Amino acid sequence: MRWRYFVLALGGCLLVAFGVGIWKTQLESRQAHSSAAGGQSMTALNSTPCAIALAPHKGNEKIDYNIQKLQKEARSNLQRTDTMKRLGWAFITKARLSFDPGYYKLGEECALCVRLKNDDDPDALLLQGHILQSLHKFKEAEPVARKLTTIRNEAFDYGLLGDVLMEQGRLTEAVAAYQRMIGLKPDLQSYTRVAHLRWLKGDLEGAIEVMRMATTSGGPGDPEPTAWAYTRLGIYELQAGDIEMATKAAAVAFEFAENYPAALLLRGRILLTQNRAEEAIDFLQRAAALTRLPEYEWTLADAWRETGKIQLAEKAENSLARHGAIDDPRTFALYLATRKQQVQEALKLAQDELKTRADVFTFDTLAWALQVNGRLPEAREYSRKALSEGTQDARLLYHAGCLALAAGEYADAETAFTLSDRIKQMLMPLERDDLEKEIAFLKSREASRPNAVSN
Repeated sequence: MRWRYFVLALGGCLLVAFGVGIWKTQLESRQAHSSAAGGQSMTALNSTPCAIALAPHKGNEKIDYNIQKLQKEARSNLQRTDTMKRLGWAFITKARLSFDPGYYKLGEECALCVRLKNDDDPDALLLQGHILQSLHKFKEAEPVARKLTTIRNEAFDYGLLGDVLMEQGRLTEAVAAYQRMIGLKPDLQSYTRVAHLRWLKGDLEGAIEVMRMATTSGGPGDPEPTAWAYTRLGIYELQAGDIEMATKAAAVAFEFAENYPAALLLRGRILLTQNRAEEAIDFLQRAAALTRLPEYEWTLADAWRETGKIQLAEKAENSLARHGAIDDPRTFALYLATRKQQVQEALKLAQDELKTRADVFTFDTLAWALQVNGRLPEAREYSRKALSEGTQDARLLYHAGCLALAAGEYADAETAFTLSDRIKQMLMPLERDDLEKEIAFLKSREASRPNAVSN
């Protein structure tokens, strides 16, 4: 059945650590609505996963109508567990489209509801495993994934296993899992994973090739995953320097998911690379209005600063400061370290993140936080780990150059800065400005060396 194979987006750039605060607020709202509407009592809502998942849902989008329809079907016959599973995946779709983590938690309640009747139901395990992975509970998701691969031998069980292993920095094991996945079912979901792994390993050309295969494997039946694939393709095309193809990819993403936040962010980033900050702000404001994730508000703030509208930039930054530690602690730690604000908090967030994620982006965040706390030798160690897979990421390379420069390792700094400069369009505007200054400093130092020697 097609619904059970809807898989969550992966990769350090798009996955977000969500807290449960929003979910609790949302659930309280749903409970109040249910009571006012004469539905199930609040006691019942609090008592079972099934009742929580079936609290009346509001909304007027296509996915909302689907959720309401499935809830109605499930209420009429709770013994039909397939309906509850479909409802779980519908909540995941809603979470992906709205960037509201509360819907992941509701999806998990659907999985738990099914498991009350059959603890080893493989479809419920797959549903729960992907939700744990999307909430960055990778260590909790791993035994679920391994149990799945033991119970049955289906492609998406190995996809889940590969995802949680990759986020824990165990790429060799992840590759093996993804190979099993694509061997069993070569499609959009397996292609996107292979593309991302190629990118992580520094093979941009190979990543573009496979992601194009992913996009052609998608279609109207999988609107959000297809929009995500086109968005990711656009990111790769932007890194390759093909502005036209990146823009086209974002446009196609909108055809599958109107006002898709990730594609709005991509479109804004493209315009920023073209020094069209005023135009970028329209896309970035729309994206930030749909999701308050730190990456979105950080980019919007930088765009406002590019246009000289400092008060508006500070407004976005203040919003980011209020919830960044909950919504995406890793990105918020990176932001704080970059701004040199609350540097001890940045370090704590990065260290906590390492307890659950040991990928190159977490290593880089920890390195960046360590250096602003005056712990340069440790920062250099983690920066080397961040580059250990050969990932050609502009920010990782820019940070590595700054740390090498601070350590007086000028050759390493020049190498890292040169690589970052080749793909500097992937950096934030203020990061690009600083990169240019660092490169200029190295050049001026090199130019002055003969005089220094002769004296």
